[in-house]
Amino acid sequence: MHPSVNDDVQVSIERAQLDSLVPPVTLNRRGFVAGSLAAGFAASVAPTGDLLAQVITTSTEGLRTGEVRIPTKDGNQIPAYFATPANRAGAPTILVVQEIFGVHEHIRDVCRRLAREGWYAIAPELYFRDGDPAKYDSAAHIVQVLVPKITDAQVMADLDSVANYAHFNGGDRSRLGITGFCWGGRIVWLYAAHNPAVKAGVAWYGRLTGPTNAANPSNPYDIAGKLSGPVLGLYGGADAGIPVATVDEMKTRLAAGNAASKASSFVVYPDAPHAFHADYRPSYRKDVAADGWKRATEWFRANGVA
Repeated sequence: MHPSVNDDVQVSIERAQLDSLVPPVTLNRRGFVAGSLAAGFAASVAPTGDLLAQVITTSTEGLRTGEVRIPTKDGNQIPAYFATPANRAGAPTILVVQEIFGVHEHIRDVCRRLAREGWYAIAPELYFRDGDPAKYDSAAHIVQVLVPKITDAQVMADLDSVANYAHFNGGDRSRLGITGFCWGGRIVWLYAAHNPAVKAGVAWYGRLTGPTNAANPSNPYDIAGKLSGPVLGLYGGADAGIPVATVDEMKTRLAAGNAASKASSFVVYPDAPHAFHADYRPSYRKDVAADGWKRATEWFRANGVA
C-alpha cells in the first residue's frame, strides 16, 4: 500500500517529533561498540560514548526470561521477549509496547524491571511482518518506510494473541495491564479501549491526535470516552511533537467518558522532552524517569494489575 497524502502529513508530524530527540547523525552497525550493550539497540539510536554510561541494565537473576514465538490469528508467529519472576506462576501480566525502534535492549530491560516488581512482562515485535527496525540506519527512514505499513487493526489483534499466550505460559490475563512508549504510548490508549480485559494502562508520551488514514483510522482522542481500564499518561511539557494543548483536550474528552475514562489521569513534567524515559538517548531525564516509573508501578497496583 502506497502512502496517501494523510500518510505524508503523519510522517512529517512523527519526523518533527523524532528530530527533537535523535541527534542528527546516522549510525550503522560498524558504529557499534564491540561487545557492548549497544549491540542490542536499533542501528539508528545505538548509544555510544557517554550515553552508554547511563544505560540501565537489569539483572536476570531470579527471573525467567527469553525469546518466544507466539501464534497469531492470521497464521503467523510473532517474536516476543518476556521476563517474569522465576518461581511465580500466574503473575499479573503487562504488555510492553515498543517505540518505533522495535524490541531492542531498552524495551527488554523494561520487561526485566517489571518482572523484578512481580509482573509477567512481554514485549512483542509488532513490525515483524513488514521489516526489522534494527536494520534501518535512521529514525526518519523507519518513520517514512516502515511505520506506515503497520495497521492499528493488526496491532490490536497481535496484542490479543500475546495476552492469550501469556495467560497460558506463566501470566494471568484476568489481571492485564499495558504500557508503551512513543509509538507504543499511542497504542496503549487504543488497546485500553479495544480489549475489555485491560485493567489499567500507562502511556508514555504517546501521540493523542493527528491525521487518520486506512492504517490508522482513529486516534486516542476518538476513543477517549470508552476505555475499559483507566490510563495514566506520562508526558513532557517540552515535548516538541506533542503540544500540552493536546493533553488538555484529552483530559476534557476523558472527563466526558465512562467510569474508566474519568478515572484516567495525566502527569506532565514541565521541562521534560519527548522520550525522557529512554536511558540510551540524550533525551533521558533520570529524575523524571524515576518518578514516572514509580507512578506507573503504583498505578498498576492500584488498578487491579497486582
